[in-house]
Amino acid sequence: MPHPCHRPNPSQSIASSLARLSHSKRLIRVTCQHTNTYTSFFSLPQRAQPVHRASARTFAACCTLFLFLLDVTAPPAAAAMSLQVNILSNRFANPFMNAAGVMCSTTEDLVTMTKSDSGSLVSKSCTPAPRAGNPTPRYRSLPLGSINSMGLPNNGFDFYLDYAAEKHDYSRKPLFLSMSGLSVQENVEMCRRLAAVATEKGVLLELNLSCPNVPGKPQVAYDFDAMREYLTAVSEVYPHSFGVKMPPYFDIAHFDAAAEILNAFPKVQFITCINSIGNGLMIDVETESVMIKPKQGFGGLGGRYILPTALANVNAFYRRCPDKLIFGCGGVYTGEDAFLHVLAGASMVQVGTALYEEGSSIFERLTKELLEVMAKKGYKTLDEFRGKVKTLD
Repeated sequence: MPHPCHRPNPSQSIASSLARLSHSKRLIRVTCQHTNTYTSFFSLPQRAQPVHRASARTFAACCTLFLFLLDVTAPPAAAAMSLQVNILSNRFANPFMNAAGVMCSTTEDLVTMTKSDSGSLVSKSCTPAPRAGNPTPRYRSLPLGSINSMGLPNNGFDFYLDYAAEKHDYSRKPLFLSMSGLSVQENVEMCRRLAAVATEKGVLLELNLSCPNVPGKPQVAYDFDAMREYLTAVSEVYPHSFGVKMPPYFDIAHFDAAAEILNAFPKVQFITCINSIGNGLMIDVETESVMIKPKQGFGGLGGRYILPTALANVNAFYRRCPDKLIFGCGGVYTGEDAFLHVLAGASMVQVGTALYEEGSSIFERLTKELLEVMAKKGYKTLDEFRGKVKTLD
């Protein structure tokens, strides 16, 4: 993919113009004097003799002028549809990315995501040291989604820092690194080490304040004093803007309280809504047993079960945090689901359970389906409808 700011040089323009006028198979090279290289070709009839270089340059220039005049006199083309997102000093080809936890644990996972049709990717939420996570079975697919109690299995901060510093291909798409220290100090130490790589490479930080599946560790963002403490500490040591991944809230007063805290930290530039809905319980009617082993079967719900809750949280924080970006996460299986997230206020849309089920090819389908929804409704860009969900009078 060419760089968005790339402009073809004159020799390339001439080559393109001549290619459009070619009708025979005999090619004669034209030397481009200003580059002193052989970079363009044009066709002449078989009976033609070799053309003097000056004549060739004159002919090429005339062809280019002729095609330019055709272009400027032609009726303007309709504006192309675009899924592009320009945020956080980056340009994303589309709003889609994985959710931290799915297809992002190993180098192979991250390379697969990088080569996919997603607009970006985020690495596995990491802790300072590698973690094996909870005992299995800890994930179960369900008719409308999934239940899991993974327990933050990951390869450790050093692994993901090395990937961000040495292995990721930033020319293909931006990278987010998800961090989930189990204490304020763990996050502070990881942020200190991430800072230099973020400065050099541009990797973006997503601070996970919402993992519901670590036994004995409450979700930080449900304790507003603790959330303020974490954000204060990270803001003091990390020189760049960052984002936070939030749990679902269910009470208007909690939306208000969380938004007030987030708005007090200017370095918090994006809010990811939501992590899985914690402490669900699914029971197998045949075996009369819970479906996962950790926490006596209690785990986080994902998939279609959580789409309405995800949309509510996206819209609640979009309304309450006008200076921050919202990333939607939860229940995205189709282009229509993604459209709803953007309509509720999302700038980026993360995919978890559906990505786990379908694989990285899902992003090709989602981009196609989202464009189809937009075309049906007459939208050309995401900006035209982002956050414009209608309410009933």
